[in-house]
Amino acid sequence: MSEPTDRYPVLGLPPCPFCTLPLERIVGENDSAWIVRDLYPLSPGHTLVVPKRHAGSFFELVARERADALCLLDRAKSGIDHEFQPQGYNIGVNDGFVAGQTVPHVHVHLIPRYKGDVADPRGGVRWIFPDKARYWV
Repeated sequence: MSEPTDRYPVLGLPPCPFCTLPLERIVGENDSAWIVRDLYPLSPGHTLVVPKRHAGSFFELVARERADALCLLDRAKSGIDHEFQPQGYNIGVNDGFVAGQTVPHVHVHLIPRYKGDVADPRGGVRWIFPDKARYWV
């Protein structure tokens, strides 16, 4: 595994938690990104794909970093399928503070979904705006 380092670009702030990942949290990697399990999982198997280079936004990633992240997303899904057998997935990126990003280092959430984990899963990520989520009624 590649050793993460403290590469947080803003002086005076605490180290970026994704630039200082302990090696034991990394469950897979390629040239540009790591796979890690979420410390605060929304469901069993909730996993993150984290680029190795510190970038705040998905849109700051170069083509190779995006391709490597998507490759690891596939690998992470295969592992979760084998270990947890979910019935579906939500894939998400909170890009920017107003979008809910709390760690200013881009990361992709892979959230396994299970039958019955919520009463009515329709609308999925649309529930970030509850008054607009039930568009089918």
